[in-house]
Amino acid sequence: MSEGNSKSGDAPKGDDPNPDIPPYDAPTEVFGAVTDDGSEQVPGDDRATDDVPVNSAADVGEHNESEHHESEHDESEAVSGDTQAGSGDAEVDETEAAEPSEAADPSEAAEQAVPGARTADDVPTTDVPNTDASTDEAPTAEPVATEVSESADPADGVESDTVLSAPQQTPVADESPTVAQPVVPAQAVVPAQPDVPAQPEVSGDPAVPGQSVAAGGSAVSEKPTVSDEPTVAGEPVGSERSAVLGESASPAEPQSGPPGGEVRPTDEAGSAPPWRKIAIGTGAVVAVLAMLYAADWIASSDRVPRGVTVAGIDVGGKAHSDAEAALRSELGPRAEQPVQVDVGDRQVEVLPAAAGLGVDWNATLDRAGSQPINPITRLTSFFGSREIGVVSTTDEQALNAAVDGLRAETDREPVEGDVVFDGATPVAVAPLEGRTLDADGTRRNLQTEWASGATEVVYESTPVTVTQDAVDEALDNIAAPAVEAPVIVSGRQNVDAVLAPERVGEVLSFDPDGQGGLTPVYNTDVAAGILAPQLVRTEVPPKDASFTFSGGAPTVVPGVMGELVEWRKTLEQLPALLSADGPRTTEAIYEPAPPALTTEGAENLGVREVIAEYTTGGFEYASGVNIGLTAQIVNGALVKPKETFSLNGYTGPRGTAQGFVESGIIDNGRPDRAVGGGISQFATTLYNASYFAGMEDTDHTEHSYYISRYPEAREATVFEGAIDLKFTNPNDTGVLIQSFADSSSVTVRLWGTKTVDVESITGSRTNFTSPNTVTLPAGDGCVASGGGQGFTASDTRVISDAASGRELSRNTRTVKYDPIPIVRCVQPDRPDPSPEPRPNAEPEPEPDE
Repeated sequence: MSEGNSKSGDAPKGDDPNPDIPPYDAPTEVFGAVTDDGSEQVPGDDRATDDVPVNSAADVGEHNESEHHESEHDESEAVSGDTQAGSGDAEVDETEAAEPSEAADPSEAAEQAVPGARTADDVPTTDVPNTDASTDEAPTAEPVATEVSESADPADGVESDTVLSAPQQTPVADESPTVAQPVVPAQAVVPAQPDVPAQPEVSGDPAVPGQSVAAGGSAVSEKPTVSDEPTVAGEPVGSERSAVLGESASPAEPQSGPPGGEVRPTDEAGSAPPWRKIAIGTGAVVAVLAMLYAADWIASSDRVPRGVTVAGIDVGGKAHSDAEAALRSELGPRAEQPVQVDVGDRQVEVLPAAAGLGVDWNATLDRAGSQPINPITRLTSFFGSREIGVVSTTDEQALNAAVDGLRAETDREPVEGDVVFDGATPVAVAPLEGRTLDADGTRRNLQTEWASGATEVVYESTPVTVTQDAVDEALDNIAAPAVEAPVIVSGRQNVDAVLAPERVGEVLSFDPDGQGGLTPVYNTDVAAGILAPQLVRTEVPPKDASFTFSGGAPTVVPGVMGELVEWRKTLEQLPALLSADGPRTTEAIYEPAPPALTTEGAENLGVREVIAEYTTGGFEYASGVNIGLTAQIVNGALVKPKETFSLNGYTGPRGTAQGFVESGIIDNGRPDRAVGGGISQFATTLYNASYFAGMEDTDHTEHSYYISRYPEAREATVFEGAIDLKFTNPNDTGVLIQSFADSSSVTVRLWGTKTVDVESITGSRTNFTSPNTVTLPAGDGCVASGGGQGFTASDTRVISDAASGRELSRNTRTVKYDPIPIVRCVQPDRPDPSPEPRPNAEPEPEPDE
């Protein structure tokens, strides 16, 4: 290395591989001599360095700062024109390079390369042997690292800048000690690469080429550090010089540049910043969009917003008048077209016009609103649509009628899941929720959606509890097996009762269990009703104790014990029988059956004396037949304490099959004939016997007109299936009925225990009325009658205690009798007027009922 500044001259020639001067064209790097104390001596300084102690990097900086002004004149003479031209920029670079380093190791801060200069990695170095020197001769410069604190105060920053920007002076030969430098071979000048970032590396091998060996013996890899600012070629960076003292430094590679020392500007310093271009472009785009927005607003301000549809009809972008015309043309006819209304499982049709629905054109278009201000909304309107529906005019009465008409299609009761039987076939009943029409919701749907051609009803659902799975399970596991074979109940005498599969459905049913399932229900009473008649001939029925009048007085006939099938016990196995895989046969269980009235019970009823008796007569032969037959049936009837006796109920049907014949009756107030006529006379006789026995009158009906052989207001009539005679035994003892008849009279006698006396008081006749005349064609259908007056009568019953004579009750009954019509039977060709009946004459005998 040259000890002084080398100015331009001829380039060396020859094959010398290690010239000691840089190429002719390259700027010469200037180095300051390093003294023994680690400080750099400026050229021209005559002070000796042998006695100078080793100082820190901060002391060097202060020393250089103090000598800055003294060396300016020498620097201007020592540095060439190129160096002078670049010194100003070098100070800027050195100031930036002197900023605090974040490296934890001080050696890393010393390894920052000078931008644009050749480093140890770029230039091969020659190992320089260390020369052992005694401390007496010259002190050895120890490497001292200057660590720049990140939190340095302003004074420290000024010192650092001063050190970096201090001008370098060329050392004078023989005045400053020389540090051995490696010989730099001749190489081509490589331009600086400012865009490559520095990658500091630390290696532990001092023998690797491209590494500088620090005084301490550690190898430090030096990588070029790229600065953002232009660098003056040949000027060492101050931070590198102050970071490691005593380090063997290789000469920096000179940076090529244009002649004259001009600095090439980088993109960041010499061109327009990128954000300016972005701002200009963004402003241009915004301006264009604003102009487009304004143009679109002006063009569409008086039109329906874009994308608006009404019942599927596009009216967006049209003038209001054009939009209304389009709606009237396309939407108007829909009021006369049926709307499909979905009612759940089917569809029905509703005619909008008949339902009072129309279109309010202005209100419908007003619903579209005005042009949107939001530019995003205006932009998206080009690519989408917005349905606003119609605003309907409504005739409320017609619409309500149309909605109510939908109830027949929607409303239904909930259907629980079930299994039923169609003969011998089980049928699953799917669960079905109930529905009730929501009139308000359905009305709103029709008003808003009719124009689209389809809508749906709104209804409320009534849930069910049984699930479809439960129905399927009951069908497969219970119902289907139950009809696979008949159930047989074996009775005595080799008689069997059979429950056929066709009748299983009468016995087996299912009920919801409240948890979504079905529970089988077996009706054993119904099953017994089907099976019992088939085994009745194998049973011995019990016979109640009864009474006989063979000796003139009632005598008890003992009761008989029976033996009957106990169906409740027999059918306990019915569920198992209906699900059995094998034979479905069981034995009938017979048990003794006592009579309802035992012998002892009959003897304790107190039937020992006659408590009442009544006799009537004056009937015709046919009526006598029917009266005598009825007396035979009723004779021996027992009315237990507190029990009610019914004549119709006790006799049963009174037709020809039972031996009854046709006789006179009263039909619609006039005489007629029918089978069973005359029984009303037996009813009157029985009523009077119960009347005087003190029985309670439960139900009886008087004849419509008075019959002279009966007592006024104390008689009764009967008609099968319509009019009955009933009385109740109020006593604690039984009442036995004895009845008999002959060809002219009928007698009813009641036996029991006498406890009361009864008196009848008949009132006077009042309110007489005259009869009407009825003329009928002569023949079998006409029964002539002379008629009779109508009147009102009354009867009072007084009941007294038989023992004390104390009156217990008094009741009056009033009866109004209609006049007996005058019936004339006239031949069609020969009228035969009959004389009017005398006012006070007794009516002729009437036919019995």
